[in-house]
Amino acid sequence: MSPNAGKIVGGALVSHHPGLMQCEEFRRLMGAGEDSDLIPGYARLRAKITAAKPDVVIIFDSHWFTTGYHLVDGAARYEGTYISEEMPWYLHGVPYAYRGHPALALAIEEASRARGGYNRVIQNPALGKQYATINLVKQLRLELADVPVVTVSSCQNCDWPHFLKSGEAIAEAVRSSGLRVVLLASGALSHKFNAIDWKPNHPRIFHESNVSRPENIASDKAAIELFKQGRHDTVLERWDEDYRKKPWEAFGAHYLQMLGAMGGKECRAKGEALSAYENARGTGNIHMWFEP
Repeated sequence: MSPNAGKIVGGALVSHHPGLMQCEEFRRLMGAGEDSDLIPGYARLRAKITAAKPDVVIIFDSHWFTTGYHLVDGAARYEGTYISEEMPWYLHGVPYAYRGHPALALAIEEASRARGGYNRVIQNPALGKQYATINLVKQLRLELADVPVVTVSSCQNCDWPHFLKSGEAIAEAVRSSGLRVVLLASGALSHKFNAIDWKPNHPRIFHESNVSRPENIASDKAAIELFKQGRHDTVLERWDEDYRKKPWEAFGAHYLQMLGAMGGKECRAKGEALSAYENARGTGNIHMWFEP
């Protein structure tokens, strides 16, 4: 590898669920007096990112659904006020202003095109944002650190190997860029919501027993153990028979693209849990850091 070659200096699976953007008082009410461990987990992740000294952060956004392409936001800057169409009664009025990285975004498209892939850049600064990106930008204080952010979409008409190929193109672009890059897979594991009239199994709403189904809890925990062992190959082997059927958020697009960039089935990066495994309206959430 050239001494000036770019490299991926860290990766993480990160929860973005909107409840984390509510005030601490309400979170503690939901937590029977305790806050979600995902909140101090963000501080642990911030420390990991700071130590990695990235030039750019790439966020794989499990809410930015696109058709026909893995889109990459490539404008120089994004600025606005966010309101969620999903939960506007409390997730609204969130100002954001952060830099993008057009050169890296264009390099991703070029690398993808050379491989016959489907990554495409959109350079319109008016491009709307999803909270899977905005919540991480805010909670990880990427604006304050003035770290450029590039977001990649979850293309909905893909099978899971296409996401690995998207990640491969991203890795190639990073190598040619000379940049230090941290990858953030923004989303949950199992993603089955509890019904609107569901009654909690545990008074602490964040508690893992409130995840939608016992089999989802078991599957999520099995995946977390494989992450800890660095056995991403086994996760892929079980994808169709387990994780695709649960399913994971965005059918795992966020994790699979990150994994593709980190080596796919050859990746042995061991995961370090930076939070407890927690419920969010029935979905399974955790922060995990992967050292390349």
